[in-house]
Parts: sequence; C-alpha cells; structure tokens
Amino acid sequence: MRTDHVFTALANPVRRELLRLLLDEGDQPAGRLAEHFSLSRPSVSEHLRLLRHAGLVVERRQGRERLYTLDPQPLKDLRDWLTPYL
Repeated sequence: MRTDHVFTALANPVRRELLRLLLDEGDQPAGRLAEHFSLSRPSVSEHLRLLRHAGLVVERRQGRERLYTLDPQPLKDLRDWLTPYL
C-alpha cells in the first residue's frame, strides 16, 4: 500500500472534495469536476493526477473525454492499517 501517497492526497481539502463528488455523483470528466471550484481546469487536473498517483481515482477514456472514477481500495487499505490504533 502506498500509505504516504494516500495521506498526502487526503491532506488537501480540494482533493477530499473531488473524492466526495466522485462518490456522490459518479464518474465525471475533469471539466465537470472543475465547475465545482474557483480553480482553473489545469489546477483541478493536477489534483486529479495526484489522486491517480495515490490510487484513489482511475482515469479512463470515453470518446474524447477522460472520465475519473473513485477507487475506494486505498481507503479500505488505510482503514485496515489504522484499525489496530483505534
């Protein structure tokens, strides 16, 4: 598990909100996700890149768009890692 990458990704409120949007609203392109923020689309894309690097989102092409999907497995792994400390 890439715990350090997951913690780094979760440390930023924009990235946590991106995860929430993907959970609540399902797969979305970066442009639609960017509409929820007062950030440029390239900034949102950079946040999505870091989430991909941590394994928290998966990117796939659908036609001309790239759709982002939440992958909860790193969060489950993190939960399992934290359980003995609770």
